[in-house]
Amino acid sequence: MTTTVHVTWWGHSTVWIEDSGVRVLTDPVLGNRVAHLRRMRGPTPLLPGAPDAVIVSHLHADHLDLPSLRRLPPHVTIVVPAGAGTFLRRALGPAAAGRCVELAPGEETTVGALRIRAVPAAHHGGRGPWSRHRALAVGYTVHGAADTWFAGDTGLFDEMSDLGPLDLALIPVGGWGPTLGHGHLDPVTAAEAVRRSAPRHAVPIHFGTFWPVGMARVRPYMFHEPGARFVRHAAATAPDTRVTELVPGASLTLDPYP
Repeated sequence: MTTTVHVTWWGHSTVWIEDSGVRVLTDPVLGNRVAHLRRMRGPTPLLPGAPDAVIVSHLHADHLDLPSLRRLPPHVTIVVPAGAGTFLRRALGPAAAGRCVELAPGEETTVGALRIRAVPAAHHGGRGPWSRHRALAVGYTVHGAADTWFAGDTGLFDEMSDLGPLDLALIPVGGWGPTLGHGHLDPVTAAEAVRRSAPRHAVPIHFGTFWPVGMARVRPYMFHEPGARFVRHAAATAPDTRVTELVPGASLTLDPYP
């Protein structure tokens, strides 16, 4: 008996993962606007159904989007970094308390046939400069028929070499504006992250989706080019990893697993 694993990238850090009959949605942004950002490429996400679980990497509004979480059915498990539960319970109401699972790096939970484990990330975990809410920024590994690393938002960190063995890495390679600050991967450092973590497959995410209103002509290469640049750098830096650049709304089916 074999199991196939399907992933669909809906833009930015929103990825639909189907593995072992369980459906996981990462950092869901299901609308076309986040504060001053607008969706500039790809369709509005059209999910094939309700996920069984949502995993949220950190509190930033382009990763923890409250309108998107409010659209999900009340049975969906929401996995968040340690310290984020208080913010979510206040934002989503008491009903969220029973379905929020908080994980620190090294901790894990089970959803159906999948094991979801929090792993480190090198990124600022606060909600934003206007907010007192703080929580860790994390990534996750999802273990079923495949071992998948969803990096969230991160810079390089030493423990990347300890994440494997991995079948798939969902790697941020850019951002949402004409600059890219500390705690992010660009195409070059994302290729190094792939070299360290050594996945069989890698898909670039966190680029070419949202952009600030009125800034479409400011450094447009920061919007359009990160995915292709990552493919080129990864080919040289991590030649044993098969890299697939998707467009928003496109899917990848991984090789069958025994």
